[in-house]
Amino acid sequence: MKNDLQFDFTVDKAIKTVFITREFAAELPLVWDAFTKPELLDQWVAPKPWSSKTKYMNFEVGGRRFYAMVSPEGLERWAIQEYTSITPKTNFKMYNTFADKDENPELPGSDWDHTFSEENGITKVNISIFNESLERLEKMIEMGFKEGYTMSIDNLDKLLESLSKK
Repeated sequence: MKNDLQFDFTVDKAIKTVFITREFAAELPLVWDAFTKPELLDQWVAPKPWSSKTKYMNFEVGGRRFYAMVSPEGLERWAIQEYTSITPKTNFKMYNTFADKDENPELPGSDWDHTFSEENGITKVNISIFNESLERLEKMIEMGFKEGYTMSIDNLDKLLESLSKK
């Protein structure tokens, strides 16, 4: 694992947006798959000791992923991701909102924009997360989003490293 890979996490309250830039020592198709295939997403997206379980995922424009973050005690925190735009291997956009176990959304949500690029075997992922309200952005940060996402990205690093060796 390379330690000189870029990782930036910036919050801009004025425009209610979080910006994340992260480089991975893996080829773009593998990183793309890690963000777009449920069997890979569930291996990295939850910060330990939590785990992720996808009930279903249809990665196409208008499709959805319905999944839960599960605590070690079995507490489930559900969310819905609705895919609004997909340009294979370079970009996808989705609307994300928390939900209950019956798929009733808890509004407001956030718009996520993922952009992927590769140079010299290093894949860069740029993510912008626009929140519908400042209150939601502040709650997200207060709930430890930066720390949790950083832990998830570390999980992804380890997963990519193990998959790259295969």
